[in-house]
Amino acid sequence: MTFEEWMRAVLDRVETALDHYLPAQSIEPAQLHEAMRYAVMGGGKRVRPLLCHAAGELTGAQAASVEAASAALEMIHVYSLVHDDMPCMDDDALRRGKPTVHVKYDEATALLVGDALQSQAFVALTADVLAPAQQAALVRELALASGSVGMAGGQAIDLASVGHTLTRPQLETMHRKKTGALLRAAVRMGALAGTAPDAAAMNALDAYAAAVGLAFQVVDDILDVTTDSATLGKTAGKDAKDGKPTYVSIIGLDASRALAAQLRADAHAALAPFGARAQRLAELADLVVNRVS
Repeated sequence: MTFEEWMRAVLDRVETALDHYLPAQSIEPAQLHEAMRYAVMGGGKRVRPLLCHAAGELTGAQAASVEAASAALEMIHVYSLVHDDMPCMDDDALRRGKPTVHVKYDEATALLVGDALQSQAFVALTADVLAPAQQAALVRELALASGSVGMAGGQAIDLASVGHTLTRPQLETMHRKKTGALLRAAVRMGALAGTAPDAAAMNALDAYAAAVGLAFQVVDDILDVTTDSATLGKTAGKDAKDGKPTYVSIIGLDASRALAAQLRADAHAALAPFGARAQRLAELADLVVNRVS
């Protein structure tokens, strides 16, 4: 199976899992469930589920287990996007090529969609397809990655940094929380959904995830200044307009491209102990960085 064929097959499984774990639109409150599905279904790159599936293959995870984990990850990710787009945060009108949830519905609905998706993620993780010990491990991973020491904390730093100049280490700290924490969790959760790796293997996966997570954000910063809104699926140039510190604003476009390439090499190097078994993870690192090639 080629990488493209593998990716299409995984994405089909992810859509099926999300459809299964999200409440049906016909269940009351119908509009809330409709809005949750509007936010989640049929859009996005699904990078976190792809990483989860690739890591799960590395440790022999059962299909149903990694599908539950990947659905939970995507729900948390989408909840963060819905809240991030609201007027009290980034105030954006476009996401994944369509109106944001607060524009399509209203602000109160968008707030509730995010709240409900966060809760629904943990419903998926406690499905009976995962053994109790796995449920506990995966719940902890996702909670830590999405809370104040992870994604939410990174967003708080991001909001506080508008209009300020950050050093490169400060910017990296922000992005390792805001973007990197959930990407790291995707790799760890996929691995833990199978036969739990030993400490050395988990350290190698952490090093890989750290490189990919930072590369993802560096590439996003590059695309924000080099790509139009239609291609990007969200409002291009908004970071600069809003005075947000980015890798491009701090180190420049060429240096940002070079950094993305170096992080790609770091990701590949981290996978060396696994050999050919980590092929899909290596290809995903290429996918993340090649968006600006």
